[in-house]
Amino acid sequence: MTMNKKRILYIVAACTLSFAQMGCSDLLDQAPQGELIDTDLVGGTYESEIFGMYAAMRDYALTSGTTALAIHSFRSEDAEKGSTSTDGAGAAKMYDEFNYDASDGMLQGYWSANYSLIHKVNTLLESMKAGNLTDGNLVNKAEALFFRAYCYFNLVRAFGEVPLIDFKINQSSDANIPKSSVNDIYALIDRDLTEAEKYLPRTWESKYIGRLTWGAARSLHARTYMMRNDWSNLWTAATDVINSGIYNLNTPFNDIFRESGENCSESIFELQCTATSSLPESEDIGSKFALVQGVRGSGEWNMGWGWNTPTETLANAFEAGDPRKDETLLYFIKVGESPSLIPANQPYNEKPVATNDVIAKYFNKKAYTNPTYRAKYTKFGFWFNIRLIRYADVVLMAAEAAIEQNNTKAAKDYLEMVRSRARGKNTNILPKVTTDDQVKLRNAIRQERRAELAMEFDRFYDLVRWGIAEDVLGSFGYQKKHALLPLPQEEIDKSNGVLKQNPDYL
Repeated sequence: MTMNKKRILYIVAACTLSFAQMGCSDLLDQAPQGELIDTDLVGGTYESEIFGMYAAMRDYALTSGTTALAIHSFRSEDAEKGSTSTDGAGAAKMYDEFNYDASDGMLQGYWSANYSLIHKVNTLLESMKAGNLTDGNLVNKAEALFFRAYCYFNLVRAFGEVPLIDFKINQSSDANIPKSSVNDIYALIDRDLTEAEKYLPRTWESKYIGRLTWGAARSLHARTYMMRNDWSNLWTAATDVINSGIYNLNTPFNDIFRESGENCSESIFELQCTATSSLPESEDIGSKFALVQGVRGSGEWNMGWGWNTPTETLANAFEAGDPRKDETLLYFIKVGESPSLIPANQPYNEKPVATNDVIAKYFNKKAYTNPTYRAKYTKFGFWFNIRLIRYADVVLMAAEAAIEQNNTKAAKDYLEMVRSRARGKNTNILPKVTTDDQVKLRNAIRQERRAELAMEFDRFYDLVRWGIAEDVLGSFGYQKKHALLPLPQEEIDKSNGVLKQNPDYL
């Protein structure tokens, strides 16, 4: 990441949506490299709405804040709420310990954020029906369809049956409809992503960095097939992305989650965040993703809230010598402890100092910021990109689809691609997996997903779809019913009996 970095999409989005406190000229004072201006727009009158959707994707409840992290991350054995025992105690009880409460505010926030973006998409799609669409408009439509599919995938995984709203809401009563089946939700997701794949480009020119591509849609489609254990369609989708030749694993693992690794060769979908001198910590152009997970200390180490922390269970799960361990766990000491207790965190050689009431042993290094940018802007990392789909994930999806279809050679080949990159030049670690035993190879692929994708949102859902969540999480209070969350009680109440609570929570 260069100091005059970035970003194209949200500059225009922010201007289009307009700031209450300043005009666009203030925001553009710092002119990021590759800045997009109005004359660059290629999609006609729908472009500004699309850029607004990219901005909405960075919503605190959708991807960047404690709400999203609680639902996607805390519920696995590898992450926990973190912070202090009194900060967000209710969140720990609900998401770490599976004491689900339909009145929980995070639950409502997640529901609302996903449906808010779905409504934006439906409104745009309705307006598109009025006229003939240009090629640029078709790309805009494809982007919108991706966002709707993404949000419905969030909802169906979290809640199961939910209202399927694929039409414009003119008044609030229009949205008061019963739940649709899981199959119907996935049918909409399939239609949306299939059409998005038709019109999204394989690549964009550099000034549109971070914009959705065919690869993003195809990879998300693969992920939806994986959740359904649809191995044939997963294999086709994942290998389509692999065989496209667009992405690779050439970026060293220790660079991927540094600012220098943003939008690297394995980035398939990455939310663009930035900061400027005039807006050093603004959610209009950045996010709280790094702040929420930053070191909870004081003075120079007051870098964040310290939520979403790796567990000792995760620390112990890495194979001996796996360098991904040190790139996932951010080591720290507490006030008064000796710095000799921990290794220095690379690449910045830092030994952070947390407050004594922090309950975790590690912070999430995949949200660890560059001290140069902390000095330039603030310590809170609003510029830090959010990685949502990586090529390594797609390669491991292909490996899993292969082993479930008894294609052991392909499964081993794809598994080795990921292990080889992690191993680097150190041939003494992460030995090549050679077994042809389906059970052993399946377990090796599952272990690789855990190590490679640790703290990246999907571990809980992996456990659920593998059918082992009760075995792994039972000691934390998990029961089979906890695979699905209760619907927000506020939504049940305002529906006047139309929306029914999930049966396990009646």
